[in-house]
Amino acid sequence: MKCAICKHGETRPGTVSVTLERSGATLVFREVPALVCDNCGEAYHDEAVATQLMQRAEEAVRAGVEIDVRRYAVA
Repeated sequence: MKCAICKHGETRPGTVSVTLERSGATLVFREVPALVCDNCGEAYHDEAVATQLMQRAEEAVRAGVEIDVRRYAVA
């Protein structure tokens, strides 16, 4: 697909790191599957991945995590 941000690049399957901040917590998920623009690097996640990231972030915040770095793994 054509990148919606730079309008020049094409997206290709890859992985990226995603940093989420919420309620004083900083969470970094590494090796998250995404379509990545070959020109600007913008990452696009499908709905299932985005939903899972948000669920894991909510669980971490509820558990009192302040800083966490973890490898994304499909459940």
